[in-house]
Amino acid sequence: MSSVPAMPWTARVLTLYPAMFPGPLGQSLAGRALDEGRWSLAVVDIRDYARDKHRTVDDTPFGGGPGMVMRPDVLAAAIDDAVAAGGQQEGAAAQPLLYFSPRGRRLDQALVHEVKAAGGATLVWGRFAGVDARLLQARPVVEVSLGDFVLSGGEIAAYALLDAVVRLLPGVMGAEESGTEESFADGLLEYPQYTRPQEWEGRSVPEVLLSGHHGRIAAWRRDQAEQITAQRRPDLWEQYRRRRPDGKR
Repeated sequence: MSSVPAMPWTARVLTLYPAMFPGPLGQSLAGRALDEGRWSLAVVDIRDYARDKHRTVDDTPFGGGPGMVMRPDVLAAAIDDAVAAGGQQEGAAAQPLLYFSPRGRRLDQALVHEVKAAGGATLVWGRFAGVDARLLQARPVVEVSLGDFVLSGGEIAAYALLDAVVRLLPGVMGAEESGTEESFADGLLEYPQYTRPQEWEGRSVPEVLLSGHHGRIAAWRRDQAEQITAQRRPDLWEQYRRRRPDGKR
């Protein structure tokens, strides 16, 4: 097992519901890694930065319309404190300030690797009808989208991103190759997996996987990954095909 890093990867989460963290991130691989100090989690209650006795964080939108909009002054104060508290190693790349939004860059494995490489991130999201647009202009926000749907808040999106990042940190997954032989690792969906029993409900494990011939097994897995990607995700397949020197399967 690799040693615990002196400066663990750090997530700073800004939320109106701090009791929701670590939530699922306190279980399984992510939870064990958190206990072992392989990553750290700082949870900031945005209401602590409210400016009145009622701890108000939102107000009605100018121009009318449904819902409430989170105030830029309150949210900016929380962001500034969280970023300052996180510090920054000299010479290191700036850690991203991520805002979950349907308008953002689609979360994919490439972005997960970028966030991991930064050594940490500050995560924030809106509630109600969103946040004042001036906040997104005044701070170096990177907008990120989990997909083409709308959630009531960004907590679930934060779980997804953090779990995807944490599992790639050194010492978190049991086998070092686990992060390389899976969907999206090389632009393809993962090949099918099989285990015991060898026969089940009239279905057999492919003979090649029982052959012990590593070259044939690797070729079969690559072929299966290519077929599945071409059938199910033509967008990924086209990107993969263009990267191949011969432009062919």
